[in-house]
Amino acid sequence: MPRTLYDKIIDAHTVCRLDDGGPRPESERAGEQLLLYVDRTILNEYTSPQAFSGLREAGRPVWNPAAALMVVDHVNPTASHRTLEVADREAAAQIAYFRENARDFGIELFDILDPRQGIEHVVAPEQGLVMPGMVVAAGDSHTTAYGALGALGFGIGTSDIEHYLATQTLVYRRLKTLRIAVNGALAPGVTPKDLVMEVIRRIGADGATGYAVEFAGPAIAAMGVEGRMTVCTMIVEAGARGAVIAADEKVLAYIHGRPRAPKGALWDQAAEAWLALKTDEGALFDREVHLAAEDVAPMVTWGTSPDQAGVITATVPAPEGEAEPGRRAALTRALDYMGLAPGTALDGIAISHAFIGSCTNARIEDLRDAARVLRGRRVAAGVRAIIVPGSTQVRAQAEREGLDRVFTDAGFEWRQSGCSMCLAMNDDVLRPGDRCASSTNRNFEGRQGKGARTHLMSPAMVAAAAVAGHLADVRTFSTQEEVA
Repeated sequence: MPRTLYDKIIDAHTVCRLDDGGPRPESERAGEQLLLYVDRTILNEYTSPQAFSGLREAGRPVWNPAAALMVVDHVNPTASHRTLEVADREAAAQIAYFRENARDFGIELFDILDPRQGIEHVVAPEQGLVMPGMVVAAGDSHTTAYGALGALGFGIGTSDIEHYLATQTLVYRRLKTLRIAVNGALAPGVTPKDLVMEVIRRIGADGATGYAVEFAGPAIAAMGVEGRMTVCTMIVEAGARGAVIAADEKVLAYIHGRPRAPKGALWDQAAEAWLALKTDEGALFDREVHLAAEDVAPMVTWGTSPDQAGVITATVPAPEGEAEPGRRAALTRALDYMGLAPGTALDGIAISHAFIGSCTNARIEDLRDAARVLRGRRVAAGVRAIIVPGSTQVRAQAEREGLDRVFTDAGFEWRQSGCSMCLAMNDDVLRPGDRCASSTNRNFEGRQGKGARTHLMSPAMVAAAAVAGHLADVRTFSTQEEVA
């Protein structure tokens, strides 16, 4: 039978079935329990310590150290002047144990001062460590980012990390499949971040639970690889446990020449195989969702879940309009936490902070988008604005292009790479009552600091909000390119 891209990748990595019974029909394979071979993992200092402690206690080595990379990214400071010193005692201890584990288990480490350091989901693709057809599992839910390269990535827990390190395999349950097809073309001022936020708004924060999502359609094909990474990273906020986009010539161009990518004859063989790896004509998905790209507009969240979002020209909804009691209660709680009243225009909500960064939106294309809005403008009085590149290499690229000067001239702080204000695990933490326009992926209560209020949006929208001093429609901001 014709197979989906997801099923082809899973089949190619299945060591054996673990559940009872004979082979199932293609249409009934979701839920199979498998022993799955995993090609690679990326480890961070926050989610890996217990796994290494378990290996130490059992006296087990890492099966294949070369198939893992360790990157400091979650708890490290991102101040503009970088040193190895970490003032926070707990963070310093986590990083010290991380270094000890890298040394003792023979795994390559990108430490704080390494020129390749950065957020794991930015670093792995830019090093050429992720390639079409791979399975990558890591201790961070946003490992789904690698679907943009035709790979299957997914987050795993600490015990799974230990099992992977010891065996190069995982116990895995096959997912159902969901194809999200986006036809047409995104309008000017609308970005991949807006698209995936609209998808999440439509299907809900649990709309992809139990599914591996395949994105397809002309609007996806038109995106650059980094835009696809944004889409695959953030679909986890709809509950997806995996995301894939078939590799094309754009993916090959992105991977070619990177430090860990195949070279010479191996590259030629790989490229041919990668382009052939796609969903078969006539393959059946368990569910399909279709969108018209022309219907997508710049988005912002107003609540405390990524699906509590609307078009920037909309207003805050009223709880009374929600028929389902549980959702109505959640909406009421969200508005109370966010300090917003029903009927409030989203375009006009005042902010105290603006943050551009995270694994979702801190790549070079994201920074270019923000710079186009900020060039020749200044951050509004009373707004603290921060830009944290996704990696040290992204930072260097931005500086070669002069983007850092655009940011600092506009009044943004130009920081070092790391997860930073995406989550309150480091020095970059908001205070209670602070309201932040943020290019991150989660707006949960306390995500950026206890009592802090987060509005998710694209980097260009964050830039517009920083200049306006309130949430604003980026489409009303002409750029120098448009003027010319």
